Amino acid sequence: MNEILKQKAAGIKLLLTDNDGVLTDAGVYYNTDGELLKKFNMRDGMGVERLRKLANVDTGIITGEHSLSLIKRAEKLQIAELHLGIKDKVSTFNEICNRLNLSAHEVAYIGDDYNDLEVLKLAGLTACPADALPLVKAQADFVSSLNGGEGCFREFAEFIIESKNTAITPGTRNGTITLQNGRVIGKGQASYIIAEIGINHNGSLETCKKLIDEAVAAKADAVKFQKRTPEICVPKDQWEIMRDTPWGRITYIDYKRKTEFGIAEYATIDQYCKKLGIDWFVSAWDVPSVDFMERFDTILYKLASASLTDFDLIQRILETGKPLMLSTGMSTMKEIEATMNFVNAFDENYPLFIAHSTSAYPCSPQELNLKMIQTLEAKYPGIPIGYSGHETGLATTVAAVSLGATFVERHFTLDRAMWGSDHAASVEPQGLQRMVRDIRDVEIATGDGFKRVYESELAPMKRLRVNISDEYKEKPLV
Repeated sequence: MNEILKQKAAGIKLLLTDNDGVLTDAGVYYNTDGELLKKFNMRDGMGVERLRKLANVDTGIITGEHSLSLIKRAEKLQIAELHLGIKDKVSTFNEICNRLNLSAHEVAYIGDDYNDLEVLKLAGLTACPADALPLVKAQADFVSSLNGGEGCFREFAEFIIESKNTAITPGTRNGTITLQNGRVIGKGQASYIIAEIGINHNGSLETCKKLIDEAVAAKADAVKFQKRTPEICVPKDQWEIMRDTPWGRITYIDYKRKTEFGIAEYATIDQYCKKLGIDWFVSAWDVPSVDFMERFDTILYKLASASLTDFDLIQRILETGKPLMLSTGMSTMKEIEATMNFVNAFDENYPLFIAHSTSAYPCSPQELNLKMIQTLEAKYPGIPIGYSGHETGLATTVAAVSLGATFVERHFTLDRAMWGSDHAASVEPQGLQRMVRDIRDVEIATGDGFKRVYESELAPMKRLRVNISDEYKEKPLV
């Protein structure tokens, strides 16, 4: 069995299976009272127990049938998830993942029939018995040498157990990252929406709190700030340049100092965000800023596009062990590759995000190049790819999600007319609300790609269609 499947198996936390044709041979049996029974294989039962004890993997059953013998068997084997009479297996699969806080990559599935195909396309690792239908065999990662009800479950279980107990080779990123608060970002998950406050608070904690309030009202997932040490980040030849600011005409270095928050302000931000239930983190622009931020338990670090080639800074962030989000604006592919090589040399499994970006403020649509999201996804499989936008409209950010962005970031302000360098390329509160709403609508509308006739279509069908199939005359297909 190839190494990719072993790596997938090593990350499995739950094994779901159909019943007829997998755990049984699909035969029908009755007791003396005419009660429907099922014939189970003892080897498969032992596979359930061995998975739980040797690999810490629970088992669940999703089936369209009702059977007392199945219920009794599940009780005896301590099956963690038993779902009977299920018509929509995809919905049940997603409900289990959401409730148990599992990504699809952490769930395996065994099926044998056409009604298992949709779930087989979602699960992280899939299998089928030797006598499964041809299309199922073509879809499954693992085709058992044994038929349903004759030990195919046990064979697959032993493969997972063996993979779990074998050292995992480097480079096993699986497309999702779980943050310390349990939120999963990546393929198959709702897009993680970041409201970039940056320095749009203009040095005012009161303004900052208002921005956090508006981000929470818009249902953003996180707010982000920028942390700099001005004496390091501002070139010395610019220190004494005079600039008109809300604080009067002052030097550029003094202006940058006034827009920086200190320990008291960030302590307040930390408490305020925790109180409101929104994530927060920063783009750290220099090594001392990382040291400063380590006083707080933020969920990740962002590396600004301008810092993509600052390997001293990257090294310090990697030493924290927190997930790192790289932004790729103003960068060539060679520079991106060099940074990726640096991170992988530190740890090939380091939790990493990559954000496509164009560093123009504001950025014209002609330079957004959203297809780079798919280019990065193809070049770096297993790493969540997102989008950091600096355009003025909303539609292109929503489009980024439809093109595969697993997270999006937009600069955010109370008023685009406010004084400051980033406000003009920022989204105002109402715009942020619309953007979050539209992204969620797109995620729902995307569906699963399987054609079906919905109940809402049946009445128009009866009025408009000349010939209606018999299956719709008797009962609706939903």
